[in-house]
Amino acid sequence: MTASPTAPAGAPVRVLVVDDDPLVRAALSMVLGGAPGLLLAGEATDGDEVPGAVERTAPDVVLMDIRMTRVDGLTATEQLRGRPGGPQVIVLTTFDADASVLRALRAGASGFLLKDTPPADIVAAVRRVADGEPMLSPTVTRQLMAHVAQLEPVPGDAGADRRARARSRLEQLGERELEVALAVGRGLSNAQVGAELYLSVATVKAYVSRLLTKLEVDNRVQVALLTHDAELA
Repeated sequence: MTASPTAPAGAPVRVLVVDDDPLVRAALSMVLGGAPGLLLAGEATDGDEVPGAVERTAPDVVLMDIRMTRVDGLTATEQLRGRPGGPQVIVLTTFDADASVLRALRAGASGFLLKDTPPADIVAAVRRVADGEPMLSPTVTRQLMAHVAQLEPVPGDAGADRRARARSRLEQLGERELEVALAVGRGLSNAQVGAELYLSVATVKAYVSRLLTKLEVDNRVQVALLTHDAELA
């Protein structure tokens, strides 16, 4: 799974909304329905409806509520990201970077949005994720990484094991690949990585695709978490 663009060039980005609150679904449907280049592909009212809804609607991006009645968004995200060619997932939450958000990101979500996010920012986030760009800004990425130690405390030996595993995975990267990984881990866009490392955007995209394959991760957020686990971020 790579973070390459999910929708064919020129095609609208198909979005599936998953939330057990009808008011939230209605609000998101209005936001997405009025945005050029986006298409509301469908809605689901709980996590157990997600597999069937994805089969029917073939979304590029899923807006996924974390807390639902029957099957929570964490479980649904894990199931989706475990499928070859699955859609990108943005989780919706009322809590900024809590433990559930981190679990969702580790499970393969591309990012998160607060439910009171302005409509224009929701549209922008969907477009960025569909285009393979980070939806978390460098500032938000740094804040998220700062929360990891607090929200996911790991005892001494277990912490050392996690660090060793992360470093072992990163050791398979070449020098330039590691530089790109660290820049991606700081939340930089392809253009920003290119400017910092004197690479073209196309070259950065190629490096990112290789990173995701080599590291066996789904997206750029997981690269950031991996560099943090290795204590390189």
